[in-house]
Order: sequence, then structure tokens, then C-alpha cells
Amino acid sequence: MGITKSQIFNTKQNELATIFKVLSNPARIAILQYISKQDACICNDIVDEIGLAQPTISQHLKELKSIDLIKGEIEGKKVCYCINLKKWSAIQDLLNTFFNTTKTNCC
Repeated sequence: MGITKSQIFNTKQNELATIFKVLSNPARIAILQYISKQDACICNDIVDEIGLAQPTISQHLKELKSIDLIKGEIEGKKVCYCINLKKWSAIQDLLNTFFNTTKTNCC
């Protein structure tokens, strides 16, 4: 069996691609913006705020959790979400490194 396409790229390239893929959905951006303005957040609050169905919101939350960008704690039947500040900072550093090392030469 041949290698997958991701195997021909380095770790940082694959990590950036994964981050961009997760953040490429506007609903996920809206969810992050909403969560970042709250002390704690319940999934149903997100549903009310964003206007998407609860299963759709849950899928978006799962994707955000897949890159460890948000954390969730179960409190009874409720799940509270918050931004994982350590991961957020690491992603900011990764993006800054990417953009700051890109030459700005233009045709």
C-alpha cells in the first residue's frame, strides 16, 4: 500500500492544515467567538445563540475538541465548554511563525 499524501509533508505543515481545516467552517468560528466571551458555556446555549440544530453544534464542538482548542466538562446532564488557552496560544505561535517567515515579495 502506498503512502498517504499527508506523509510526504512535515509535521508543521500537517498541523497547520489540520487547524485550517477545522477553522474553515464559519459555524465553528461563530462557536469559538461565542465561547470566548463566556465564563462557561452550556451546549444548549450555543444552539440558541448560533441557530443550528443541537446535533450539528455537537459535531462542530467535536471537531474543535479534536484539535484540543476547546475543553468540555460534564456537569450532570450539561456540558460546559471553554477555550483551551494553552492550545490557543500554541496555535497563535504556530500561525505567527508561518506568517512571519513568509516573504512578502510580490510580482
